[in-house]
Amino acid sequence: MEKARYEIGMIGLGVMGRNLVLNMADHGYSVAGYDIDREKVQALRKEAGDRKAHGAETLKEFISLLRDPKAVMMLVPAGPPVDSVIEDIVPHLKPGDLVIDGGNSYFKDTDRREKSLREKGIGYLGVGISGGEHGARYGPSMMPGGSKTAYERVKPIFEAASAHVNEEPCVAYLGPGSAGHYVKMVHNGIEYGLLQLIAETYDLMKRGLHLNNDELHTVYKSWNEKELNGYLMEITANIFRHTDEKTGKRLIDVILDAARQKGTGMWTSQDALELQVPVPTVDVAVAMRNLSSIEKERREASKVLKGPAQEFRGDKERFIERLGNALYTAMIITYTQGMNQLRAASRTYRYGFDLEAVARIWRGGCIIRAALLEDIRTAYRSQPDLPSLLVNTHFAQEVVSRQDDLRAIISTASELAIPAPALMISLAYFDGYRSAWLPANLIQAQRDYFGAHTYERVDAEGVFHTRWE
Repeated sequence: MEKARYEIGMIGLGVMGRNLVLNMADHGYSVAGYDIDREKVQALRKEAGDRKAHGAETLKEFISLLRDPKAVMMLVPAGPPVDSVIEDIVPHLKPGDLVIDGGNSYFKDTDRREKSLREKGIGYLGVGISGGEHGARYGPSMMPGGSKTAYERVKPIFEAASAHVNEEPCVAYLGPGSAGHYVKMVHNGIEYGLLQLIAETYDLMKRGLHLNNDELHTVYKSWNEKELNGYLMEITANIFRHTDEKTGKRLIDVILDAARQKGTGMWTSQDALELQVPVPTVDVAVAMRNLSSIEKERREASKVLKGPAQEFRGDKERFIERLGNALYTAMIITYTQGMNQLRAASRTYRYGFDLEAVARIWRGGCIIRAALLEDIRTAYRSQPDLPSLLVNTHFAQEVVSRQDDLRAIISTASELAIPAPALMISLAYFDGYRSAWLPANLIQAQRDYFGAHTYERVDAEGVFHTRWE
């Protein structure tokens, strides 16, 4: 096996990298792996068994195992580690070889690296991969961008290793340059929003309705069996049944209430601001993680900042039903914001996104996979230039018919003094988007008053300025 010529190489044999190597090998492809940590190399050798996979202990050996032209994939932490690996391997590569970054790299870094390697005649693909360690092993959603010619070289491997839904692979070429990593970034931004929305429903049922963990499990399990069906709903239901081996308590109750982040949600918000595309549900999800992280400060504040002491006195079953409808509505709005950002980025960065294809490859393997993605795919397939999912006939009806439930839930959350900012901002986005008139005329008048920023009129063409005093 050591002397075989391998079709693709993997640098980075952590859980994700090793699992993806085994996944590719399971589908009949020969894969060489390398990691500076020799224990990880040995782990791959042990798990590979009689598969066409081999772990190399030195970079020189690793490179020597690869067929020409070489294809080297990296699954290492984003940022400087990616640049370090590229610096190490480029001296061993020739024009026509291919480098693939399968990590969560910032899209502008991907553009920089792609340009640098292109000048050397070396291909570069930025590939977003979603699905965690289980997805890497048994089928992730893969989001490749870069040279179309370079992608065609590895397309059979990626299609075999990716998740499949209705026999369709959850991978598609998305566009030039950093297109793949951009789509993965927005995928993660949507994920931030969905996680925050689900957390708010948990809070409303735990502190508002005083449901125990078994009752919470039952609610999320029942939601997952209906229109809210999706991976996040499935794992949420499972979480409430998991027992902590150390204390014997439910594990959820011994986890600190501080949510960390690696930056992809923040990148989504930052670039949306640059593109002037509103994604407020994602924005508030990032902000709430930041708020959760100052847990010591919050505990001190809780001693002096008192809210209304009210108890829920309504029909619990009816409230849970309305809460599910509210969550579904807000989830649609969150996906809408993400798809709108992709649409704007496609124009600005000339990615040429096919949003139907994006929805298709998100249906399986990835973290935000959900039943409603089939409807999103259908919407873009029938109208590729759809300006917003909210004006699609199906989604407009879904949201409008449930808006009263979202309004009622937000009202109750306010009365109970339970924060539900993602639910609230989702409704505000909906109400803002459906408004033929907004009070922005006052903001523009104020800007012209204090800064001579001018304004436009409703009854005449042109730009105007008034001496207000």
